[in-house]
Amino acid sequence: MARAEVGLRDGMNPFGTLGVWLRRQMGPERLVALAREAEELGYDTVWISGGGTPGVFDLVADVLSGTSRVKVATGIANIWVETPQSVTEAWHRLEDTHPGRAYVGLGISHSRLVDGMPGQTYAKPLARTTSYLDELDALPDALPADRRLLAALGPRMCALAAERSLGTHPYLVTTSNTAAARAGVGGEAVVAPELGVVLDPDLGSARAQARSALSYYLDLPNYTNNWMRSGFTQADLENGGSDALLDEVVALGSLEQVEARIAAHRAAGADHVCIQALGERDPLEIFRVLAPR
Repeated sequence: MARAEVGLRDGMNPFGTLGVWLRRQMGPERLVALAREAEELGYDTVWISGGGTPGVFDLVADVLSGTSRVKVATGIANIWVETPQSVTEAWHRLEDTHPGRAYVGLGISHSRLVDGMPGQTYAKPLARTTSYLDELDALPDALPADRRLLAALGPRMCALAAERSLGTHPYLVTTSNTAAARAGVGGEAVVAPELGVVLDPDLGSARAQARSALSYYLDLPNYTNNWMRSGFTQADLENGGSDALLDEVVALGSLEQVEARIAAHRAAGADHVCIQALGERDPLEIFRVLAPR
């Protein structure tokens, strides 16, 4: 895919224009193998999901050790799981062994998940994230602001991301959401959305695969509220998600349609798009056909 000249000025975005987003559940061997292939294909950054348990930084270390050039970022480290101290200590270990390549995406997660954690009660996302960053920045030799991003979705969280980090790494967003994120962080911060991809020219089949992948998220308010901000309604969340919602949140269909959706996020203000392979095809197949060229 040709690199579009849209978004943040060269030199301020460390992630390049295109990356891959990998689920930690794949396990270290599979993650390293896919990351190595992505690096050889010319992708600039590998993102690794954080989830609700510790250990994401061990996987980041494995991927950094198994590659030589790509940046590796958490997408995201859960601030209810990782403390400011653990995040800072982990980043320093990675920086000492792989200087300049490790970045930390931080996120607030979801009340449904956090309230099930021992000793945790979900708090207002903005207040909780601000408090977390205050505690982080009070540490000696804290994780630098220009090596972290926030999984910001709403306007106030985007403003916080611009003020206290490199920018925003939003998940499951429409192009309208990307445009809103760009407006929210301004012109000097990074907007690096994740974008699910189902590569299947049979649109009915592609939507069915996307619907299966998205069903888990349709009752998580952080995402659904963000979709509502871009014009969707409660009806779009029913029966596994409307076709219109799927078509906006996931890049699906033929190669040309998928490339057009990536380009649309770039045109809306994304500096970097990280693609997540969804559906039935091997992720490596998708990474190969969408590789930067």
